[in-house]
Amino acid sequence: MDDKSAGYWSATLGLLTKILIVWFLVSFGAGILFADALNSIHLGGYPLGFWFAHQGSIYIFIALIFFYAKKMGDIDEKFDVHED
Repeated sequence: MDDKSAGYWSATLGLLTKILIVWFLVSFGAGILFADALNSIHLGGYPLGFWFAHQGSIYIFIALIFFYAKKMGDIDEKFDVHED
């Protein structure tokens, strides 16, 4: 594997690692582990832990999809493997 390929996969795996960490913190962390602490804060009349477990995580996941698409496009262009 040449340096360009290794750099591309390193950048791709770095991005995926960051996204998976956010995904874990939002889904498992905010919805389950930290729910009791977050429930002292209310959003729209509902405890924040409850909100993350039922709605907030979905919004974050959709944002992660768009973030991933944008950043992968940037990585593809940086390593000249983008589609024309």
